[in-house]
Amino acid sequence: MNNQYSIPLLIDQSPVTRFQWRIFTLCFLIALFDGFDTQSIAFTGPAIISAFNLNSGELAPILTAGIVGMVLGAMILGLLGDKYGRRPAILGAVLLFGLASLATAFAQTTDQILLLRFIAGIGMGGATPLILSLSAEYGPANRRGVIMTTVLMGLPIGAICGGLLAAKMLPVIGWQGIFVVGGVVPLALLIVLFFILPESLNYLVQQNKVVNREKVVRILANILVNPHPKGTTYTVPERDIKTRLSSLFSAGLARNTLAIWIIYLFNWVAWFMFLSWLPTVLKAGGLSIAQAPMGTVAVNAVFVLCALPLAMVLPKVNTRLLLLALFIFGILLSLGLAYSGTNWTLMFIFAGAAGLGIGGQQIVLNYMVAEAYPTSLRATATGWAIALGRFGAIIGSASGGWFLEHGGTTGFYLALIAPLSIAALGLLLIRPYTAVPAACMEPAS
Repeated sequence: MNNQYSIPLLIDQSPVTRFQWRIFTLCFLIALFDGFDTQSIAFTGPAIISAFNLNSGELAPILTAGIVGMVLGAMILGLLGDKYGRRPAILGAVLLFGLASLATAFAQTTDQILLLRFIAGIGMGGATPLILSLSAEYGPANRRGVIMTTVLMGLPIGAICGGLLAAKMLPVIGWQGIFVVGGVVPLALLIVLFFILPESLNYLVQQNKVVNREKVVRILANILVNPHPKGTTYTVPERDIKTRLSSLFSAGLARNTLAIWIIYLFNWVAWFMFLSWLPTVLKAGGLSIAQAPMGTVAVNAVFVLCALPLAMVLPKVNTRLLLLALFIFGILLSLGLAYSGTNWTLMFIFAGAAGLGIGGQQIVLNYMVAEAYPTSLRATATGWAIALGRFGAIIGSASGGWFLEHGGTTGFYLALIAPLSIAALGLLLIRPYTAVPAACMEPAS
């Protein structure tokens, strides 16, 4: 007798094993170093300005170059991960941002830094949708939101580590030393990943090759409490779905895809404008170069503290109303920051709270994407949503210096209100999840 089993159902019905926790841990570490390298240019921005005698506006192309790379990385590597396997795409992403970050430490001109930040951005932007998709696939449905959020927390925790390192060690090791750390450590992790990171089970089954079937059996032996007899076959529910961009607009997905893209786009305009320029804005307001990175630490610390509680309530609340509340909170915080003056205690409280009011939306949006698309499209959907967000991040990073130069610190903070408001309006396009065919997604609110 040749038994058939659905892999997603097996994972949902089995306890989480050490093998799965190892996958989640590796994805978290990738996100950690990704977050460190993503924000390294923000930590070192004031020092680079001083080292190369730049004005604030001249830092903008360097900030923007990395985010342009992230846009391409999220679109291209997410699609390649679904089409050719998530394991090689993840390894390639880590290799790219590790090598480029290390090389940045030896750059002699701002043009070299710009080019290397673009290359690093491809790897950093591509890594995020890939690790979110892989962790979502190996996690049971009832824990998926918490697992993905925990993995995603690697990004702000990496930023916190970078901010603390910059605050303590920047005067000692210089801006170059920050990039040495940001390159060497991911490359060391790459060796570990090469030997123990598994491939997507969904991808292996879809390829329907003998060697892949053997890999599926070996991987499932580390997940199932009672291994199945020889000859058992395994299936995934989305065998016939094509991995292409147009699939995101078929089967009733178009309206929600458009809405999620709009929200990602404008939320990230505000988020990256805020994150990328915060140390420079704080320095312009009167803080020292050594103290300015602590603003980023405060933002990411609040993001981390709020992330898991937020993920736990997601299945129990109306996600659209939750997003609306977060956008209103972010708008109020922007007003508070604009008129805090040099009251640094109040400024840091508002800046930290922005980790929830401007950044917390990403937790909700990543949950939406994971639940809104079939597994075979998840990396593509996540990658393109994040790519639209990264495009917004280009706008935010490129325009932050202009608002700072022409409006001062007050004008900078007030400029955050417009993209947050537009993102909130994008919520009007989202249909209730029960309106989307059940074959494509599960109800989340």
